[in-house]
Amino acid sequence: MKVLILGGGAIGRTIAEALKGEFDITIIEKDELRAKALSESGFHVVHGDFSYTATLLKAHIDKADLAIITTMGVPTIKRTIQVIRSNNNSVPILTILPDDVSQEDIVNQIKEEFETEVRIDYAVSPRKAISKVVVDIVKMFGEKKNANLLAKKLQQLKQKGDALLIVMHDNPDPDSMASAVALKTIAQNFGFKVHIVYGGEITHHENRALFNVLGVDMRRVSRGSYEIKRYPFIALIDSQPNGNLTILEEDDLKKIQIIIDHHQILHNLKEKLPQDAFVDIRPNVNATSSILAEYFKALNLPLNETLSTGLFYGIYVDTKKFSKLSHVDLKAIEFLAEKVNYELLDKIEHPDISTETAEILARAILNRKIYKNVVVSNVGFITNRDAIAESADFLLRLEGITTVLVFGIVDDRIEISARTRDVRINIGKVLKDAFGDIGSGGGHAQSGGARISLGIFKLAKDKSSLLRLAEEAITEKFLEALGVKEG
Repeated sequence: MKVLILGGGAIGRTIAEALKGEFDITIIEKDELRAKALSESGFHVVHGDFSYTATLLKAHIDKADLAIITTMGVPTIKRTIQVIRSNNNSVPILTILPDDVSQEDIVNQIKEEFETEVRIDYAVSPRKAISKVVVDIVKMFGEKKNANLLAKKLQQLKQKGDALLIVMHDNPDPDSMASAVALKTIAQNFGFKVHIVYGGEITHHENRALFNVLGVDMRRVSRGSYEIKRYPFIALIDSQPNGNLTILEEDDLKKIQIIIDHHQILHNLKEKLPQDAFVDIRPNVNATSSILAEYFKALNLPLNETLSTGLFYGIYVDTKKFSKLSHVDLKAIEFLAEKVNYELLDKIEHPDISTETAEILARAILNRKIYKNVVVSNVGFITNRDAIAESADFLLRLEGITTVLVFGIVDDRIEISARTRDVRINIGKVLKDAFGDIGSGGGHAQSGGARISLGIFKLAKDKSSLLRLAEEAITEKFLEALGVKEG
């Protein structure tokens, strides 16, 4: 790439030295002594005034790939641009401008003085350039702040003990699992023995695929188990003690030293935690994996291909296939992209589904009931709760359907998943309104879940009666919350 640097003063020489060796550099310099000094320093120099055609032709302006004007004199800048365009109308021009002159000002003045239309491709003013550098440094400091606070917290804990328990929510998804493994890796770098636990099941076929790919021991434990009690420190990842995290007792909350999450902090949670707990909860970020990727980058820790792929997939899932991205999510994707094994990623995203999942999908289709553009489906008694969410995702693809609710009975509770494409509906709020008084419900604008203890439904004479009663009650409350009449 042939670059012409017009002016060999302090700015021009600095640019030339930075580009030397990577590009074919030619400096045009009018001052004879300066031109000689540049030449003796190993630069290719053309001695002459770069605002004249003869000098530019001597420097082969016709073959240049980029012309950089380094003078700050407005009359010289205008004349030089006009001469360059007269000899090479396609070469990109980058010019430095005084702070009080804009790119548009220069173009308009050239048009008025020389009666010709010109194009300036890039313009830089010192004030704006300095401001950008300062802002970038401030942003970099902001990115490192939380990572450094986490490192400081781990160092403090290490002085008291070396065992850390990482707790995910009951039924971990890709974002939760990848984030947990990432935090484990960071903690191990500080000398901790780390154990990852959860309270429910990992049954969704994509979640199982990622679980197997990560290859890290994650154990299912029960509330009050010795596995929880024996650890002096607890870290919560992508979860907070609520309906979706049930294995922690009240006394366990005193041991929580780290919480990293992208969901809004729960009411009064901080009052239950140690005052010096590290809390990084960012509702404006769409995946906890993005936050963990930021930590790795800020702490300059090695990140292997498998974990990079897991974090990337965690972001992919929680941002609805990259359709909803914050600045932190974008930075994380950029950081991880070159480290991802895309063949492995494809295997995670498209694993073989189990026979049970296929059967539940079939039930969801066969048992669907349509109310205008809303579908409610009862999949009956099942063991794979994640298949409920998969069924809801699938039914939302039906033509003319904008909102879906699928429910099934798992052990002693009713599990519910809902989805919507209707921008007027916040499905998380709908579920909370519909089932909050008899169970728990919530989620995001387009997806959510609910859980109801069987309670009085157990009084039903048989399973078919139980399913019928549950379906009637759930359908009525859901449609009422949606504002849709049956019929």
